[in-house]
Amino acid sequence: MPVPPRTLDVTRCAKPDLCHIPREYTPWSRPVSRTPRTGVARAVTPAAGALARSATQAAGRLLTPPTIGLGDVVPAPTSVRPRPAADFVLAADAAIRVSADADAREVADHLAELLRPATGYPLPVADLPPAPGPLQLTLSAAAPHGPVATVSGDAEGYRLDIDPDTVRITAGTATGLFHGVQTLRQLLPVAVESRTPVAQHWVVPGGSIVDWPRFPYRGAMLDVARHFFGVEDVCRVIDHLARYKLNHLHLHLTDDQGWRIAVDSWPRLATVGGRTAVGGGPGGWYTAADYRRIVAYAARRHVTVVPEVDLPGHTNAALVAYPELAPDGVAPPPYTGTEVGFSYVDPTNERTYDFVADVLGELAALTPGPWLHIGGDEAYKVKGAAYTGFVERAQRIVAGLGRTVVGWHQIAPAGQVDGRVLQWWGTDGDDPAVAEAVRRGARVILSPGNHAYLDMKYAPDTPIGHDWAGLIDVHRAYHWDPATHLTGFPAEAVLGVEAPLWTESVSSLAEIEFMVFPRLPALAEVAWSTPSTRSWTGFRGRLAGHGPRWHAAGIAFHPSPEIPWPAAPAGRHLPDAAETHRNPAPGQPSSARDTATTPDAR
Repeated sequence: MPVPPRTLDVTRCAKPDLCHIPREYTPWSRPVSRTPRTGVARAVTPAAGALARSATQAAGRLLTPPTIGLGDVVPAPTSVRPRPAADFVLAADAAIRVSADADAREVADHLAELLRPATGYPLPVADLPPAPGPLQLTLSAAAPHGPVATVSGDAEGYRLDIDPDTVRITAGTATGLFHGVQTLRQLLPVAVESRTPVAQHWVVPGGSIVDWPRFPYRGAMLDVARHFFGVEDVCRVIDHLARYKLNHLHLHLTDDQGWRIAVDSWPRLATVGGRTAVGGGPGGWYTAADYRRIVAYAARRHVTVVPEVDLPGHTNAALVAYPELAPDGVAPPPYTGTEVGFSYVDPTNERTYDFVADVLGELAALTPGPWLHIGGDEAYKVKGAAYTGFVERAQRIVAGLGRTVVGWHQIAPAGQVDGRVLQWWGTDGDDPAVAEAVRRGARVILSPGNHAYLDMKYAPDTPIGHDWAGLIDVHRAYHWDPATHLTGFPAEAVLGVEAPLWTESVSSLAEIEFMVFPRLPALAEVAWSTPSTRSWTGFRGRLAGHGPRWHAAGIAFHPSPEIPWPAAPAGRHLPDAAETHRNPAPGQPSSARDTATTPDAR
């Protein structure tokens, strides 16, 4: 009888607390069957091929111990239980077994896509058989109940069990299953990030991980208005978020320097307002098809897109396109600088609210997620009742579209609508206006400028970025607690954490990555891991192992001196000045990948 291949198996389980509890490995035990006539138990002698395969795997475990520890995961898991004698070796004939569930199948396909380039293994994806054999890599969708699991984390939680014969990922949802895949990815050797085959033993350390997030909202923001980034670059950023279990991408789509989303009912917003960028670059914008590609790509990686149209300020590009929205009805000149607070749409003009309703309505139709971000910051020339009145009408428009409004914390004085979320970017945790809004029912996403702003410099000599909120090295990005950061706020009002990257001085994908890494994993751990599992000493040691991974994956990063990188971190850091930067010209496909440039110090 032919020996079945090792398999990776994905199932969904109705009673997750009873599913896939790993048995201790007992190499001397033998499977038992019963004869069809007598029912008498008899020992089954394994086929010679199965014995040979088992011996090969055992030799691989002995000759090639894992290079990664079970606890070397970022963000830190909730519970880690190593079993050093239970390491798993991925075989060349391994298969991925998945239950008949479309979402689980998509996660299994993603895992295969991650592993095939470096391993060179075919890793076929097939349905899970009712009685899988003993040699399998099992991916199984069922809730991660166990001795330390909680109900609150079930939607994104997972359980990972690794023994010599099987790797199982167990989750209640496809999202939890996907997070478990990212953990498995980190437990494989660094070479798994290679895009070409590498000859080596693919060893995974034995044991169990049970894991779920602390906060439901964990995200990053990319400003595509100051400098425009094409679809492929945005998708690469989404991959970076997914790698560290971040689940929201906030796109800052509009600002004084450029309008980046096509709106059918107001076409000049893109064709006129989208032509400029900081420093006089060519600009660009997303067609509806471009934007749908981003949203779909994010959804497959369990990332929700949060679109922002900044109102009533930061609107110079819109006023260039439609001067009827300006307070004096006159089009301002295009703006390519970096100052803020000078532009605004006329809050006394009913045409303004037609514009707001049309834009937000079209954006909602393109965006399946629950959030619409209306900005609201730095509208210095719209004061008092004019400002709060505008925000309240905008909030009602969002609510009428069946979406939840998000705005920067300056909208706090406006009236409350159900579910409203304030994104706080201050540097002083004592904020009475936001505290009062929370008492009225608002929730908060924390983006403290002096901890979470990825456009801040690492050190005084960082060649790009700002320092108005201070310098943010990795320790500063890591060393704060969202639940206690704001004075007088109940912890349950904190929806989560977001790390914004403003792009006044960032103009290429390599520069995005340089500012994001290694601080993004620090903020991901702040948002995912409980205080009891976090420590700076432990984190910096775990993070050090990711430098070689980024290098293998071709990711640019800053070799922060605080981190004990293995030897010199031979990474792709800031690019050479000889490289040039290109954005697609207006009207050309926005998916063209930018190449990198080193900017002047700004």
